[in-house]
Amino acid sequence: MELKGKRIAILVDNFYQEMEVWYPYFRFQEAGAEVITVGAQAGATYTSKVGYPVKSDKSYDQVRAADFDGVVVPGGYAPDHIRRHSAANQFVHDMNQQGKLVAAICHGGWVLCSADMLKGRRATCFFAIKDDVVHAGAKYEDAEVVVDGNLVTSRKPEDLPAFCRASIGVLTAVPAMAR
Repeated sequence: MELKGKRIAILVDNFYQEMEVWYPYFRFQEAGAEVITVGAQAGATYTSKVGYPVKSDKSYDQVRAADFDGVVVPGGYAPDHIRRHSAANQFVHDMNQQGKLVAAICHGGWVLCSADMLKGRRATCFFAIKDDVVHAGAKYEDAEVVVDGNLVTSRKPEDLPAFCRASIGVLTAVPAMAR
């Protein structure tokens, strides 16, 4: 239960990559964390690229970085919808500013670009958005996982084991928040 007392947000929207939401969701729960899904509307149901549903527990307007230990931005096409919400970008930006886990996989890097947090940082992503990540100021590395302080990035679903191990490593390096 290495994540007991930790609270993690997973951002969700339509056309998410199902493994990139559900694998971390259950892995972090298994490790003892409280996992909260966050979307544009609280209580809304969003569907994956193949139609698998996820219901958001909270909306972007209802969450504050001070209340979480980490945030996960999954891939698929959902990040292109997520980044259209200034409150989502601000939440990710604030999590980074507070030194908390910001973990993005696949196309999730798009949200990091919009949250303006990649300048001078090492990162990876799905190859199709490499140019976006580089133009946002990141030093791109083609690796299954790249850890740069509180930032954890990966390329694709096959990288999920390394992605979750690295995210748990970042989360366990910082004591759980007092609530």
